Amino acid sequence: MAKRAIIPKDMTGLYQSWKMAPGSEVDGFVFLTGFNGAGLDGTTSPDAATQINTAFDQVFSVLSEGAMNARNVVEVTSYHIGLKDHLEAFKAIWAERMCEPYPAWTAIEVAGFASEGVVVELRVVAHR
Repeated sequence: MAKRAIIPKDMTGLYQSWKMAPGSEVDGFVFLTGFNGAGLDGTTSPDAATQINTAFDQVFSVLSEGAMNARNVVEVTSYHIGLKDHLEAFKAIWAERMCEPYPAWTAIEVAGFASEGVVVELRVVAHR
């Protein structure tokens, strides 16, 4: 089994400080680290839609670094604080950012995240 890390330049700090790859590829499958609504600079918008877009931006940065895009995404698990409060916003952004054939998606309500003020995190699996 050959494994390789996928690390966009602006995420090198994550790789070094957290000792985790933004993306890890094995046998054509790419497993992404959970990306949340906090920017890479640590700032978090109080607006749920902005956070959702921030999380998707980070996901697509890793996919792009690995020469992939939304068509390669096969499964997404989204974790939410206040899911019912921003589900419609999430669905609208999902519709803008994802493409057919749509990946499998599970949304889960959680109690909290490591970053203060975050309301969403995405776990993504893609396939080359």
